[in-house]
Amino acid sequence: MYGVLRLTMQATHAIRQLVEKALYIKQLTPDIENEINYELTRLGYISDIDYEALELLMDEMDAGRVQLVSSRR
Repeated sequence: MYGVLRLTMQATHAIRQLVEKALYIKQLTPDIENEINYELTRLGYISDIDYEALELLMDEMDAGRVQLVSSRR
């Protein structure tokens, strides 16, 4: 059971790290967005802490402090 809990914590930590990266560089890049979506899909749920982190990211984007970067196609 410890192994499963540890893997879940690492995956959840990955979502928070991605949000932190977007906040630090003040950009939500397609790569960061895709990685967040991948982790959410893989986990199949979102923890309260992850929800709050993503909510903060969305609030920062709404306030114009984090820019959405489009792909260069």
